[in-house]
Amino acid sequence: MTLTIGIDVGSSAIKFALMEIVSGEEKLIGVRTGRIRRRDPKSVIVETFEHLLEESEVSKDDLDYIATTGDGELCEFRTGHFYGMTTHARGALFLNKDANAALDIGALHARAISFDPRGKVLGYRMTSQCASGSGQFLENIVRYLGIALDEVGELSQKADNPEIVSSICAVLAETDVINMVSRGISAPNILKGIHLSMAGRFAKLLRSSGSSGLVMATGGLARDAGLIAATREEIARQGLGLEFVTHEHSPCAGAIGAAIWGAFRYEKLRQREIAGV
Repeated sequence: MTLTIGIDVGSSAIKFALMEIVSGEEKLIGVRTGRIRRRDPKSVIVETFEHLLEESEVSKDDLDYIATTGDGELCEFRTGHFYGMTTHARGALFLNKDANAALDIGALHARAISFDPRGKVLGYRMTSQCASGSGQFLENIVRYLGIALDEVGELSQKADNPEIVSSICAVLAETDVINMVSRGISAPNILKGIHLSMAGRFAKLLRSSGSSGLVMATGGLARDAGLIAATREEIARQGLGLEFVTHEHSPCAGAIGAAIWGAFRYEKLRQREIAGV
């Protein structure tokens, strides 16, 4: 049995996944997310790590490998680090064995990743950090509207006449939203318009990355039901022929993938040690 933890260090949250691998069978033992919120990321990593171990009744000495992804250098006790695209690809495949691609929607950017049945990355496309297609942009708008983040998805799906945000620049897009509020546009229609605008960018990423078949949403915004619905609408409108799905553990897909790759690396190193290489 191999026991590993994957840690996905993002700009606004840090996700953890504890995995157990027995004879090639991968089992997710537990997940946990620590929000940074102006706190020291290193403290959040240690605190959340300890909480996950405690609730899983596992000690640090039980772990065979601690794998990071994202800004992994902030985790001072990591065993090894893996690139984000490979971890999200492998995590998406764990969440749905039929997945051919992942759409990672994070705080600073979104990226479409296509991969083979083993999780090997075949192609990808990413938005720039200044694009109005990120989690940080959506958080800024929600804060301005005075709406809680967990209300966004439900409100968006109540829209009856969405107002599309056309600006690519996040700053100009926020100005558009301010103008919408002054014109009396309702919050649901503003939110659905933002979701559709973001979805249009995501669909272009999926098309240009060569994504096909089933696409798994990953990253923090994978829990936004309104954004998922809008992306499905846009995929259908553009005739991409993709099935876009999410999972309750989609936000932790990067951490899950890191834990799995960590187990793979651990086993390779163990075999080399046994062989005396």
